Amino acid sequence: MDQANAYTIIFVSISIAGVVAWLLYLQRKTAMEDGKKVEGSKLLQLQAYERLTVLTDRITLSNVIGRVSIPEFSARDMQRAIVQTINDEFTYNVSQQIYVSAEAWNAIKNLKDQNLLLVNQIAGIFPEGASGIDFNRALLEFLSSDKRGTLHEIVSEVISIEAKKLL
Repeated sequence: MDQANAYTIIFVSISIAGVVAWLLYLQRKTAMEDGKKVEGSKLLQLQAYERLTVLTDRITLSNVIGRVSIPEFSARDMQRAIVQTINDEFTYNVSQQIYVSAEAWNAIKNLKDQNLLLVNQIAGIFPEGASGIDFNRALLEFLSSDKRGTLHEIVSEVISIEAKKLL
């Protein structure tokens, strides 16, 4: 074998080694980026579950009443204020549904719907001109008399279980 052939073989060998090294580098880089995407996705999901936990607390009727209650309000004014607050809170967080399981999102929707149903049903038994204080009292008494456990506690538990699956 002459010297020119030896140099050619060395050059081809080094070139092949360089290409293999470059491909391995690209493969590792892609794997690391994919790992970061998965970690980033989990972080987004955990943040969504965190926000839904806050939402669950914020649309709990006793908390809504505490935030919007004004002594001068009539029962109808309180009904409108509570309904508006729950709907606003829900709408503000509606985008979180893309990050969480269907079960968790349905639990949140059910909590919102049940709270609105309860508020509207109890408002229906009050005559025009009834006080907001009496309306609030009736809502809170109904909630405290329900011995099955409150829906917001159940929803909070669903969210917690879902979030823990990611950890």
